[in-house]
Amino acid sequence: MSTPDSNSYVFEPAEASGDVSQQIRDISEVPAIEVITTAAVHLMSAAAVKLGLAAEENAQELKDLDEARKLITALAGLVTAAAPEIGSQHAGPLRDGLRSLQLAFREESLIPDAPGKGPGEKYTGAVN
Repeated sequence: MSTPDSNSYVFEPAEASGDVSQQIRDISEVPAIEVITTAAVHLMSAAAVKLGLAAEENAQELKDLDEARKLITALAGLVTAAAPEIGSQHAGPLRDGLRSLQLAFREESLIPDAPGKGPGEKYTGAVN
């Protein structure tokens, strides 16, 4: 469970084994495309926050380019690996979002990466 004022998680065991069985049944009904795109959207959102692009007043305080680099690279790996499986209808918007984050990273970075060395570019190629 995520607390509203931190990024930490607290493990809370299930009350009964019936709850776990229900959760397993629920996730088994979710199509793979939905799981993949949901994970990608979470990575995108987290990367945007770490780039200082959040809508909150303290957006610049939340900026952490090292963390953003990791999230963007993970997103690039996921999108690149999943694209053949999820098709261009789903992969296209994910690629667009990824490219936007890569460009935003370049703009925010004080020391620019060499072409092809930015976050995720080993998976996507150089982004200009």
